[in-house]
Amino acid sequence: MSRVGAKPVPVPKGVEVRVEGSRVAVKGKLGELSADLPQGITARVDGAEVIVTRSGESRQQRSLHGLSRSLLQNMVRGVVEGYRKDVTIEGVGFRAAAQGRKLSVQVGFSHPVEFVIPEGITVGVEGGGTQISVNGADKQAVGDLAARIRRVFPAEPYKGKGLRFKGEEIRRKVGKTVA
Repeated sequence: MSRVGAKPVPVPKGVEVRVEGSRVAVKGKLGELSADLPQGITARVDGAEVIVTRSGESRQQRSLHGLSRSLLQNMVRGVVEGYRKDVTIEGVGFRAAAQGRKLSVQVGFSHPVEFVIPEGITVGVEGGGTQISVNGADKQAVGDLAARIRRVFPAEPYKGKGLRFKGEEIRRKVGKTVA
């Protein structure tokens, strides 16, 4: 039996979970999320918790059992608390600005790099344009946008310039020495 999949997902007050066939929809104060369960995995609402079960004992069924329960747990947490990913910009002249549904990042190229912010995601720029915070209810969408922003100019190991996640440690290298 899967240890993760066997645990029920607690549903806090103010959150509504609907199961229609293999589709699960979660609605809360921060929005509404939905997902399709894999074949052989079912969910049912039992009072103030959701129970995820599997139909067989195959290796794939066992692995998908725990995964489905974790994804459902992330959806419930997302509509209650939301997710946040912070990106820090380091470098002289490097900065970001948000205008409406667009984020503009200037990191030493001849042009600013622009991102369209997807629905359900909010982006804030603080610290004089050096701190970007990506917020939203969908954990995957928040992480994906933050990773795409960071991919523009990952922090390099010699001077440390570039974009990095908050708390990410860059292993610094020693530059050339004059002989």
